[in-house]
Amino acid sequence: MPQASGSRHSIGYVPEVTFGTTPATPAFKKLRHNSSTINLSKASFQSAELRADRMIADFRHGTRFAEGNVVGELSRTSYDDMLEAALGGTWTANVLKAGTTRKSFTFERFFADITQYFRYTGVSVDTLQVTMNTGGVVGLTFGYWGKNVAVSATPIAGATYPLAPTTAPMDALTGVINEGGSVIAVVTAVTLNLANGLAPRFVIGSSESLEPSIGRSNLTGTVDAYFETTTLYNKFVNETSSSLSVIASDGVDTFTFLVPKLKYSGGDVPVSGEGPVSMSMPFQGLYDPTEQTNLKITRTAA
Repeated sequence: MPQASGSRHSIGYVPEVTFGTTPATPAFKKLRHNSSTINLSKASFQSAELRADRMIADFRHGTRFAEGNVVGELSRTSYDDMLEAALGGTWTANVLKAGTTRKSFTFERFFADITQYFRYTGVSVDTLQVTMNTGGVVGLTFGYWGKNVAVSATPIAGATYPLAPTTAPMDALTGVINEGGSVIAVVTAVTLNLANGLAPRFVIGSSESLEPSIGRSNLTGTVDAYFETTTLYNKFVNETSSSLSVIASDGVDTFTFLVPKLKYSGGDVPVSGEGPVSMSMPFQGLYDPTEQTNLKITRTAA
């Protein structure tokens, strides 16, 4: 009997017109990924009945929802839909800013070696993490929330599955990092974290949630740099507003991530040995009245 192997795993997605409803004859796009932890979660409860034999009388399942991450590598055209959903915006002239537009998808995980489909409806992007360092490609981690899951051994009637993009992954080694409008050559890592604060809304009469509520667009991050001057550190000490711009590139195409306004919330300068001293500077992204966003992404023309 065959068993499922990660090498045969794929993820397809299609935008939903109505939250939680898969479109008829869906045209699934392939979601490139390195790993996935999306799974069904259920609340549970057990009977409180007291018995002379000390046994538990019953155990029940309660409300349900899907959650988990998809990890991938930034590349041209591969994640444009997911970045839109994460920021709540729309690509306009190859620029994406944070906004209030809600988007949901039907996800389909396919285990080809055992011919099983896991279909998740009402999938929304709750979190986004972008990681850039000197050790590899730019990493993306999308945190998802979904309404429910169904398992099937057959594809949806009329469903189509175009091939996934094959664009090259991007790195930050060939890009540029600007802090406060000036090029900084000593940065070793940048992490961006965007949280949308999705929360389920359960009601009597159903184990499934309504479309989840959404919180504020909360952008945080960290800049790691070699300790050469106190310029960055003094921005934390003096509560000085700054900005951050990082360009990722595959050698031809680029993505520019701009945090137009931020304040550093810490400054850690540990010494653990005789080697180089690095400092870690966490920050809070803020609304910038000029750019009218807390995060702006600019891509090479599609």
